[in-house]
Amino acid sequence: MSYTNREGRTQILDDAAAAIEQLGIALAALGEAYEHLDEQSGDRMEGELFRPLQGAYGQLKRTHAEFAARTSLPGREFQPAPVPAPEDARGSLEHAADAIQAADQILAELQDSLLPVEVGDQPLRAGLSGTRSAIASLPDACEGFIRTLGR
Repeated sequence: MSYTNREGRTQILDDAAAAIEQLGIALAALGEAYEHLDEQSGDRMEGELFRPLQGAYGQLKRTHAEFAARTSLPGREFQPAPVPAPEDARGSLEHAADAIQAADQILAELQDSLLPVEVGDQPLRAGLSGTRSAIASLPDACEGFIRTLGR
């Protein structure tokens, strides 16, 4: 399939935006889970899950904005994800894990497409790779946290 550099770069930005939105959903789900936890569990969740996810979310947003600026394409403002419907901590953590996995899948498919190599640049590739590395362990960490609830 043939595409122009502009079309390829626009596709990169669209895919990265979809991953950012999934990470935003995961952050909102973790916020909802926090509401159902005791203080000690909440603090643990914040350190093990929320802060690393928030860092990855910020990194991917920066990567998106900087790539858009370098390629003279329009950037995007990302609004916080809507607060999810109330559910218990377990359900919210599962929802977060699913959204993180969806974001990772989007980024994996983007990297596998080779668009970041063909029409991207090194800072873009580093940002995508760094985000994937930062979120790689988080779905399992969510599952591990779920296993310890109530103990």
